[in-house]
Amino acid sequence: MIHKNFSINKNTLDKGGLKHLASGFIKEGEVYEQEVGVFLLDWLSEKDHIVVQTSGSTGKPKKIKVFKEHMINSAIATGKFFKSEEKTTALLCLSANYIAGKMMLVRAMVLGWKIDLVPPKTNPLDTVYKQYDFCAMVPLQLDNSLNRLHLIKKLIVGGGPVSENLKQLVQGITTKIYETYGMTETVSHIAARRINPKKVDKKDAHYFKALPNITLNIDDRNCLLIKAPLLNDDTIITNDVVVLKTYKKFLWKGRYDNVINSGGIKLFPEEIETKLQLVIGHRFFITSVSDNVLGDKVILVVEREYDKIAYLTLQESIHNLKNLNKYEVPKEMYFIPRFVSTENGKVQRTKTLELALDSKL
Repeated sequence: MIHKNFSINKNTLDKGGLKHLASGFIKEGEVYEQEVGVFLLDWLSEKDHIVVQTSGSTGKPKKIKVFKEHMINSAIATGKFFKSEEKTTALLCLSANYIAGKMMLVRAMVLGWKIDLVPPKTNPLDTVYKQYDFCAMVPLQLDNSLNRLHLIKKLIVGGGPVSENLKQLVQGITTKIYETYGMTETVSHIAARRINPKKVDKKDAHYFKALPNITLNIDDRNCLLIKAPLLNDDTIITNDVVVLKTYKKFLWKGRYDNVINSGGIKLFPEEIETKLQLVIGHRFFITSVSDNVLGDKVILVVEREYDKIAYLTLQESIHNLKNLNKYEVPKEMYFIPRFVSTENGKVQRTKTLELALDSKL
């Protein structure tokens, strides 16, 4: 399915022309263009599905089958939700190896967008000199693009939570910026929330709103259940603990598999991290290790070279945080120079923790 108004790098192409372009990308293009070429040929094949690899940030990367029909339905839902119909100008700055990058191309082909490609680097707008209606980024790219965001009218951000500090930095910016929620199994995002609204409704400010044709529920763990018949034949059971407001709105609290049971108190690392962002300027995460007394002991891992003065200063700053209760205060801190990350920049917490614990030996 290729819309008559679809164009890529200013080339308006039919199926044959797109196959030729994709083959050229594979033979002569840069790495990111080769990735696009491989996906386009896969999309244009007679198969009714494509195979997509998950990121591996919360477990071992795996390959799953995604039906093209579901990808088309997802593209249509995105167009309606964000009011981005045909002739929308779009910028692709994500790798086409993953679902987020693939879906930008599908949206363009299905909805009739005019899409341009740039390398999927941390500062993707550095070589961009025209304005686009729509773009998708990961939080790291947004953080490195703040001084050029005027080039994007509408931006969706996914692949990981947007930090509180970054949310503060985008307030007052004219670009409409949305944090998205989704996964490979849901064919990219199924919900979104604006993080820099002109008018702030405190009651709904932190709630994600589901896209069309999606209904939400929770299981006995308070984990989100997603019913999206146009995207997946089965009800999707997640490990994301949420507060469900309506069948369309939810507040995300954290991952069920990250929950820390310390002295009988259930703690969500993601909630603690939000509070610690006020005093930590480097990448970090909260996790736990076994403890004979507490069961789980809260620890903090920070991505930076060890420095005794910085360590003691951070320790004092954390203890002075008024919104951090005594159970949430890290019992140990580790500084390590570099986190273990996936290919697309997501922190692998388990492997990074192993590295941190090894450094103590």
